[in-house]
Amino acid sequence: MVIDGLPGGGAEKVVITLVAGLLAAGHRVSLFSLRKVCEYALPAGVDYQVIEDRCRRPWRKLTELGRRARQLDNAVATAERAGGAFDLVVSHLHKTDRIVRRCAALKADKTWFCLHGVFSASYLGHRRGVSRWLKARKIQRVYQQRNVIAVSAYALEDLKRAFEVSPRREAVIANPFDIDAIRSLAQAPLTPPAPEFILHVGRFHETKRHDRLLQAYALTDLAIPLVLLGKGSAEKTAALRAQAAALGIEQRVIFQGFSDNPYAWMARASLLVVSSDSEGFGNVLIESMLCGTPVVSTRCPGGPASLLQGELARGLADLNPVSLANAMLEIYRQPPDLTQIDFSAFATPAICQQYLALLAQEQI
Repeated sequence: MVIDGLPGGGAEKVVITLVAGLLAAGHRVSLFSLRKVCEYALPAGVDYQVIEDRCRRPWRKLTELGRRARQLDNAVATAERAGGAFDLVVSHLHKTDRIVRRCAALKADKTWFCLHGVFSASYLGHRRGVSRWLKARKIQRVYQQRNVIAVSAYALEDLKRAFEVSPRREAVIANPFDIDAIRSLAQAPLTPPAPEFILHVGRFHETKRHDRLLQAYALTDLAIPLVLLGKGSAEKTAALRAQAAALGIEQRVIFQGFSDNPYAWMARASLLVVSSDSEGFGNVLIESMLCGTPVVSTRCPGGPASLLQGELARGLADLNPVSLANAMLEIYRQPPDLTQIDFSAFATPAICQQYLALLAQEQI
């Protein structure tokens, strides 16, 4: 597994869960991190290596990809001399993919690039004209005729359509969840700020659209507080606090910050809301329902619409505050029955088997 770093994000959590699952199945796993940042507990037995770039020359950005690819090549060669050749390599997140694409030591037939998001929304949404065309061509060069995994069918089709990418091989594999661990952590002691509250879990980033969430929450006129479990830059946090004040809801919005156990919050919430413009998968939707808490989400590009089907589809909203507010009120007043939902397809062993099945494809 190769990733740009391990800060407190969804893709990073997925990687940690995959590593733990593959180790539990008896496999040798190396985890190469390209930055010295890790906010998650590492699974016992993983070969964890930080490949930090210490170049401080003025022109370092111009030579970064090639230089870092060589650093990764050296680390891979050393690891393979010590433990034998890797059977499967999975690269996570686009910056990592750009470096891995240049690695001579990582064979193309054994290397897969895992898409955790909807690339057109993340990389093209704010671009126009030549800037948009150039970015699309750069992304196309990374993935063209390479093996691609996507966490949702939408994320894969988006790469193929928006960037005109024809993968060498492709697979859609959902994110893994340690169901027993999530439900156990959900029972951890916690004193919530109120007997009832609405919860949002996620970093303060433009794609998460906290501004839309605050507008929708104000429209509901619900007295129960809104808890924001996440963090962001000082500027973004200040802007959200100012928006809450302008909407007259600052006394009901709680900026809780990052929690290393969001499940205890999910289990005690009345409702979890996703307000994003795009979600590659939508981890918090599954996690919240595993904790017994109903969910609402924008019907955004990515995974949510495929996760919330049947009765759960009542929790889907259009990409505007009015629709999101109506969905929040609907699910808060008449929550769906979550007790009969079968989550076994998302269990870590089942997902790890799908990753291991990629090895069989090499032998065809």
